[in-house]
Amino acid sequence: MQVFTARFSRTLRGLNAMVRPASLLAPCALVLAAASAPAHSQAIDPDTLPGRNTAAQPQDDRHAAGTGSTIHPIRGFLPDLKFELVAAGNKTITEDDFEDRVVMMFFGYASCPDICPTTMAQLSAVMENLGEEARHVRVLFVSVDPHRDTPEILQAYVDAFGNRHAIGLTGTERQISRLARRYRVAYQIEAPTGDDPDSYEVAHSRGIYIFDANGKARMLASDGESVEALTAAVRELLP
Repeated sequence: MQVFTARFSRTLRGLNAMVRPASLLAPCALVLAAASAPAHSQAIDPDTLPGRNTAAQPQDDRHAAGTGSTIHPIRGFLPDLKFELVAAGNKTITEDDFEDRVVMMFFGYASCPDICPTTMAQLSAVMENLGEEARHVRVLFVSVDPHRDTPEILQAYVDAFGNRHAIGLTGTERQISRLARRYRVAYQIEAPTGDDPDSYEVAHSRGIYIFDANGKARMLASDGESVEALTAAVRELLP
């Protein structure tokens, strides 16, 4: 199936021209399993999540090739951490809630079959490596599928990986698109296939944004980065 439209391809080329290295923003085309009912954290087995055990499997030809081990310093290149989104319990969350915390932020969605669960597991391992220092760090999972990803579904999703310092965030289409533009994240929600309005594909950029305890954008990491390298990078920013 050809996932990307010509229009989206042009968008990505434009974004890649603005952001270096381009490999960190390689698109991944993701086929969704529609969320049929609200999720509950105690009911989710992380081993059954889409793509949870795909690390050793061959790369799907619908996805861009994985990038190598790269963590790029970006201080002064991207804006400070700033947003207003919604978390579980309909709680409004802004950057002020993470004052004096190092933040690792990435964009995806709960129905992602491979890239998102792999990244979530990766960041959960980083938090485990940090030990007691993890209390100074937060993981933010921002959905680019606000039509299906409720705050409760997102929080249940991140909770399934055993990371108590991870928060699932969503918002209106405008809030999500504004934040995506701020950090030069490309995403595309395709038209539904067949008669099911919840059966559609999403494509989005890849990369982990790391902000220091003052909310300054400091690093952009590949989703293919090793847990050890990410742990070392985060430790450098701890207060």
